[in-house]
Amino acid sequence: MNNDVFRKRIVTVAIAVLGVTALYVGTAAAQQNEKIISVPGKSDVLLFPLVTSAGATECLPNARGRVTVVPLGGVELMQVAISGLPAETEFDLFVIQVPNAPFGLSWYQGDLETNGKGRSKQAFLGRFNEETFTVAPNTAPAPLVHDNAFPDADSNPATGPVHQFHLGLWFNSPEDAAAAGCSDAVTPFNGEHNAGIQVLNTSNFADDQGPLRQLKP
Repeated sequence: MNNDVFRKRIVTVAIAVLGVTALYVGTAAAQQNEKIISVPGKSDVLLFPLVTSAGATECLPNARGRVTVVPLGGVELMQVAISGLPAETEFDLFVIQVPNAPFGLSWYQGDLETNGKGRSKQAFLGRFNEETFTVAPNTAPAPLVHDNAFPDADSNPATGPVHQFHLGLWFNSPEDAAAAGCSDAVTPFNGEHNAGIQVLNTSNFADDQGPLRQLKP
């Protein structure tokens, strides 16, 4: 498949995913208890909700999200839609090992910035299925870029393959979290390692049964 055809396919699938996702970003109460939802005629599409994190239930009672993952052959397109959040605020998305603290190995995906109604949508291209994992056969030197509350490590820990099947969304800054009435605790979950608290996750799935595990490569 040449690059032009691949780009056109991504755009076509992205438009379809936006439509499917929009259908499910509605009732908060129902979504908190939903898990995997099948899409008629699209058995290979994975659709599931994000639920409010325990530390954000009081300050963000209407926070919710919907994730759609579509296989593209060798890669997946993941569409994330969020709502019920503070307006014009930036959040950071991670693929994580377990949905709640201590989170385990975590992989930074990118940012979502809400509009004036506290909503946002973003697409991510990567490996989001049963084979999503991190491995470090041995230690090696690591770049030192940031030196703040959570400074960069100068080497990695060695680890065998560790799968990551959960998702988590964090405030980009403790100040934004405090402005929303949430805790102003500092966490390492943004590009500069000075993020706020987690607001959405996939804790409606068991720690070892995260939703990405449901999609076969």
